[in-house]
Amino acid sequence: MQPGFRFALPPVSRRGVLKAAGAAGLIVGFQWSGRAPRAALAAGKDGTFAPNAFIRVAPDNTVTVLIKHLEMGQGTYTGLTTIVAEELDADWAQMRAEHAPADPLLYNNLHWGPAQGTGGSTSVANSWEQLRKAGAAARAMLVQAAAEKWGVPAREITVSKGIVRHGPSNRTASFGELAEAASKVTPPADPKLKDPKDFTLVGQRVPRLDSVDKTTGKAVFAMDVTLPGSLVALVRRPPVFGAKVKGFDATEAKKVPGVVDVVAIPRGVAVLATGFWAASKGREALNVTWDESGAELRGSDTLLETYKALANTPGKPAWRDGDADGALAKAAKVVRAEYNFPYLAHTPMEPLNCVVRLAPDGSVDIWAGDQFQTGDQGNVAALLGITPQQVRIHTLYAGGSFGRRANPESDYIVEAASIAKATGGKAPIKLIWTREDDIQGGRYRPMYHHSMAAGLDEQGKLIAWKHRIVGQSILIGTPFEGVMVKDGIDATSVEGAANLPYHIPNVLVDLHSVQVGVPVLWWRSVGSTHNAFATEVFIDELAFAAGQDPYRFRRDLLGKHPRHLAALDLAAEKAGWGKPLPAGKARGIAVHESFNSVVAQVAEVSMQGGRLKVERVVCAVDCGIAVNPDVVRAQMEGGIGFGLGAALAEAITLSQGRVEQSNFNDYTLLRIDRMPDVEVHIVPSAAPPTGVGEPGVPPIAPAVSNALFALTSNHVRNLPFATHGVEV
Repeated sequence: MQPGFRFALPPVSRRGVLKAAGAAGLIVGFQWSGRAPRAALAAGKDGTFAPNAFIRVAPDNTVTVLIKHLEMGQGTYTGLTTIVAEELDADWAQMRAEHAPADPLLYNNLHWGPAQGTGGSTSVANSWEQLRKAGAAARAMLVQAAAEKWGVPAREITVSKGIVRHGPSNRTASFGELAEAASKVTPPADPKLKDPKDFTLVGQRVPRLDSVDKTTGKAVFAMDVTLPGSLVALVRRPPVFGAKVKGFDATEAKKVPGVVDVVAIPRGVAVLATGFWAASKGREALNVTWDESGAELRGSDTLLETYKALANTPGKPAWRDGDADGALAKAAKVVRAEYNFPYLAHTPMEPLNCVVRLAPDGSVDIWAGDQFQTGDQGNVAALLGITPQQVRIHTLYAGGSFGRRANPESDYIVEAASIAKATGGKAPIKLIWTREDDIQGGRYRPMYHHSMAAGLDEQGKLIAWKHRIVGQSILIGTPFEGVMVKDGIDATSVEGAANLPYHIPNVLVDLHSVQVGVPVLWWRSVGSTHNAFATEVFIDELAFAAGQDPYRFRRDLLGKHPRHLAALDLAAEKAGWGKPLPAGKARGIAVHESFNSVVAQVAEVSMQGGRLKVERVVCAVDCGIAVNPDVVRAQMEGGIGFGLGAALAEAITLSQGRVEQSNFNDYTLLRIDRMPDVEVHIVPSAAPPTGVGEPGVPPIAPAVSNALFALTSNHVRNLPFATHGVEV
């Protein structure tokens, strides 16, 4: 994630509005909206200004950046603050960060339109220019304040590491000392930005702003929030998707000490108690009967057979170039393959939870690791019959998400609000999902089947490519359908396949979007999770059929994509591609673009006692300017671990509609002893930043599969490996 979700609306007018007001502090912000600016900012009791813009300078010389994106472990706090600090010429030690309020006018995601939220690896990419201008404007205002105070030309003043200096007179001042005067300066209409060659923080390693609090236990997550008089709520949800409550008997549940109430809500039955354990025991004692007449009762095997049958029929074309069928008919050699992918759960370290408190005036406060503030405000407002402005979201740290905390229905947040509504708002509600709730509660990466065929001419040149994808749409039937589904094609189903970088004269990529009653959602790197595997493993199979080296085969097809070539070459060079390995080891390679970043990976594997071991992964990433190289490396490492876990063993399977997994004993995440050594190399670039939260995930599974084929001559075309003949 960083989450894996993208949302787009028609572009809004982008009018930068710098705002400053009051005394004893300075706030600078940009409003990218056609609406009028908000009222002047009010001074806080501590002598600073209320945080409703991007930068707050306090009298104590701290500079706080209000972060419009959720910090869920991906480094957003540090990355966005670095951008501001660079243009401000601040000292890193004085920088602070905190989550911004939920306000789509001030804090909208510029890649989505008028909506605030985090996903699609957009945090740094959409904030880059916006925050540079905010920092540069603040710097200019501080300089002008100093110039007026000292009676000197502004051009003679310099700023470095948070100190404003007039060299000729040797006078200096801190930001805090100038904040009150700077707040009265007219903001520059078009602040001058630094030349990248003069960057001192961007591109360098700086300490993460959230590390100390997280390692000392000071960081506050929603799970840490307990309001006076609050009740813990757990929900009994249907055992199969689509079932509804037929009736329930709460007699035994209410006998459990600590249980206060049991109420029906649209998604099940909620048990409210004075603590988690009482709520859990009360839920166990609850007797619920279910109406399964409208439920999804098919199992994974049945669904896969349905998918395979559909793959024998034409789908909706997502990309057509030339005549793929005609070229296949004339090819000297035709290669065919099928690839299958299971449902996948997100399993963030911190399961879903939030706190909701209804106010006497009908408004509501929500404390959550909130990934999609605007959507959640709208959905809660609709439930309670109030306006979105009456839904106050207090965004806290989130212990991971990978897309799960942002969904069109705002499921867990709406659940908590519905419980508060059902109980008349008599107490704040702290809703907690257990790990079992999380794994069995739906919103999975969809299950997919891929059918592929390609043709080679007599010289081994790739002349035809046909790729059929069968799976559920994430977006059809949601508010995002009108924007991201065109001619029946869900963009998330075909991303990474319908924009293949390889030069092939005849291509057809088509899609069947299947109706299944299992709730699905974006999952870290979304469509590229399966499309990268299918395309990159198939490319290796074609290279083998053509009698060519897989790395060279790719190079010959990437002439029009220099970014792919650069990443591929860097990964191959650093991995020692072509150099001999000890007996029992082999390498595999893959390259893929997602979220405007290109990542190539080389995996080195061995078989030890008949068990697959991924020993080393060399990763090369082109993500534009690397604002924080250490964070980029961490995200590549984390993405590799995340993707490798799914490749080796993770799977959600259904039996008669019931999820067969329940916790980490049978939904097997990557264990630390299975994590390979990882080297990350960043392709030098002067281009604006692109995504890093998700792009490290897609190449790892195909790189490992390709290495396994090089080692054993056995094609592994289905994930996870553990359920398809490979001991992991």
